[in-house]
Amino acid sequence: MIFLTRRERFNAAHRLFRADWSDEKNMDVFGKCSNPNWHGHNYVLYVTVKGELNPEFGFVINLKILSKIINKRIIEKLDHKNLNTEVDFLKGKIMSTENLAIGIWEQLMPEIQRYGCQLHCVKIQETENNFVEYFG
Repeated sequence: MIFLTRRERFNAAHRLFRADWSDEKNMDVFGKCSNPNWHGHNYVLYVTVKGELNPEFGFVINLKILSKIINKRIIEKLDHKNLNTEVDFLKGKIMSTENLAIGIWEQLMPEIQRYGCQLHCVKIQETENNFVEYFG
């Protein structure tokens, strides 16, 4: 079994909040991440796939194909966007990094499987100190 990871980057704004809570309660629970005027991050996304080495080509998946999938299904939808209001597959979710990782997984998994390998992990680094890993 081979594991292959592709790194991509995107910038996006979001706000952690629940619409059914007051601004005070949101601030108490989510702190400054609940700023009503949003805040942003320079995200780093790691997508790891796994599979057997294709003896004809010598790789698990062509990195050009993997990069194209990630860019089309994720980066083009997220980069320089407001995650709470502009991203179709994130609508109605509390915009935590955990929910972002799950949403990205759900967008990538069916497409990656078409190329004979499996999605293993979506890792999102939100800050230099915080990251989330989701294994499906």
